[in-house]
Amino acid sequence: MSRVCELTGKGPMSGNNISHANNKTRRRFLPNLNDVTLISDVLGQSFKLRVSAAGLRTVDHRGGLDAFLMKASDTELSATALKIKKAIQKAQAAA
Repeated sequence: MSRVCELTGKGPMSGNNISHANNKTRRRFLPNLNDVTLISDVLGQSFKLRVSAAGLRTVDHRGGLDAFLMKASDTELSATALKIKKAIQKAQAAA
């Protein structure tokens, strides 16, 4: 399972561990990923996604999963998030 947020596209970053003696060794900064269940109001269905803590706060700030996906660009979304977005757009067009 890759360490990438399905909604924001956040992934691991690299940097240095710096010791007291100023020795530098490479390290990885991993995103804070959580397995969450988010509910779509338009579809009336819940979805299990692997989302970063910052991404979860952004979903709440934008007013839910539907509003977040409508504003998000397709390039940063995962394949499952893109399927959900397309289904939401289809349901909104039919309504």
